[in-house]
Amino acid sequence: MDDPQRFEYLPPSHIISLLKLAPGMLVVDYGTGTGTYAIQIASAHPEVTVVAYDEQPQMLEHLRAKPQAKLSNIRIALPEQVTEFLGRADRVLALNVLHELGDEALKEMRELLAADGIALVIDWNAEIERPYGPPREHTYALSQAVERMETAGFSIERLPALRYHFVFRAMRR
Repeated sequence: MDDPQRFEYLPPSHIISLLKLAPGMLVVDYGTGTGTYAIQIASAHPEVTVVAYDEQPQMLEHLRAKPQAKLSNIRIALPEQVTEFLGRADRVLALNVLHELGDEALKEMRELLAADGIALVIDWNAEIERPYGPPREHTYALSQAVERMETAGFSIERLPALRYHFVFRAMRR
């Protein structure tokens, strides 16, 4: 998860630019894992608050062990703490997690968004041969991912794909 090689096909600067951040925003890195991208966002934008959220405490322990996680604009949250942010997130980053999320998690992601909030969803594309990531049968094709998100109450804006990933913005309907 911390392999810097992933920056070649998931460049942090590009992902951060897709978030369209402004000072004072609250960003939830949903399924942050070891917090690699939460740290990148917080470092690039000290004027935003980044909530590194994961349901697995052991992942957040890896994040807490990183010196960069001590940035003043990073908050680390477990499931029982994320309710504090419901309806307040200007942005949600869902990077490489959609294929892992159940219906309740999608509902939670939607409820995290402020009325005008946007979720940036980037996940492995099942239609692309790739040397990295989970098996193709464990991931979605873009059309399947869009259908799943629309069923969960989102409207979708498709964005240009990355090498191994589809990309879209999701807004509350």
